[in-house]
Amino acid sequence: MFDVRKVPTPCYIADEPALIHNLEILRGVSERTGAKILLAQKAFSCYHLYPMIGEYLAGTACSGLFEARLGYEEMGKENHVFSAAYRESEIDEIISYCGHIIFNSFSQLDKYRDRVLAAGKKIGLRINPECSTQEGHEIYDPCSPKSRLGITRRNFRTDDLAGVTGIHFHTLCEQNSDDLETTLDAIEEKFGDVLPRMEWINFGGGHHITRDDYDIPRLERCIRRMQDKYGLEVFLEPGEAVALNAGWLVTEVLDLTENDMPIAILDTSAACHMPDVLEMPYRPPLMGSGEKGEKKYSYRLGSQTCLAGDVIGEYSFDEPLHVGDRLVFGDMAIYSMVKNNTFNGMPLPDILLLKKDGSFEALRSFGYSDFRERL
Repeated sequence: MFDVRKVPTPCYIADEPALIHNLEILRGVSERTGAKILLAQKAFSCYHLYPMIGEYLAGTACSGLFEARLGYEEMGKENHVFSAAYRESEIDEIISYCGHIIFNSFSQLDKYRDRVLAAGKKIGLRINPECSTQEGHEIYDPCSPKSRLGITRRNFRTDDLAGVTGIHFHTLCEQNSDDLETTLDAIEEKFGDVLPRMEWINFGGGHHITRDDYDIPRLERCIRRMQDKYGLEVFLEPGEAVALNAGWLVTEVLDLTENDMPIAILDTSAACHMPDVLEMPYRPPLMGSGEKGEKKYSYRLGSQTCLAGDVIGEYSFDEPLHVGDRLVFGDMAIYSMVKNNTFNGMPLPDILLLKKDGSFEALRSFGYSDFRERL
């Protein structure tokens, strides 16, 4: 473990050995099956590490113009893009960066099809198999009622597929391959007549492939199922799996107060530096801590900001906290740097790389101008 006193706070630390561990698992899936795995930049877009990631993965997956350009410029491999709708002012530039353009509706397909084909790029359609496999997180469920994501069978036009060579779906969120298998059953039931007409299929993201309990053999059976039965090239675009448990957020205790229980005020913020804590919501792992009441000293950990709900959670420790203590939150590579903000004028954390030899490389630091220039 690194020396927490040798880094500034707050700071994100990308863990190079942990990233390589994840990437080796993903590359193994690709090598055994022939499937191509792409980095979903929406979860982790620390482009300083794209050259290394590109040694293991086939390319990037994008959600719009800026991610498309970033993937094109910084990794320079396969580049796939999906957006719920494309802007007229951006579509030509997006096409120039991406080899696969995925549409969310037939109206968007009809509007931009000729431009994509004229550029020699591939067209896909995102489908909605209407098969929810998530529980309790409707905000992350593209198959929830009234979802805007993907074309349902009722709205799918089999007579309007000129130039379309692929199908895309993304229905999972931090899930195992049994849910993928269930989803493929639904896709075959609803779109089985479409699959033989396609050349490729994209399984989207949400596959927790690098989690310890993930069933990789089942995933590989799912991949081969589409390859063997329909002759399809298979793509996956995980984001979390690339950087899962491969990052830290180091923070310092600024003050200790009390209101029904001890409260520690930190120089980091759930709202600003780890928004998924409030949005998901979830309780991030904290090194050396336990659940409230599990260890002798319990604290509520909160931020400097004026938002009353800017609370990370309640944790317990073997020893009492003191002003100046450093705390280290885990799994802070994903959906942290890409979502952070400067609400209340909170400084953005520095970004460091923990290298294989235990040394640190400073990747990025931020200051007042980053807050000021946003507006």
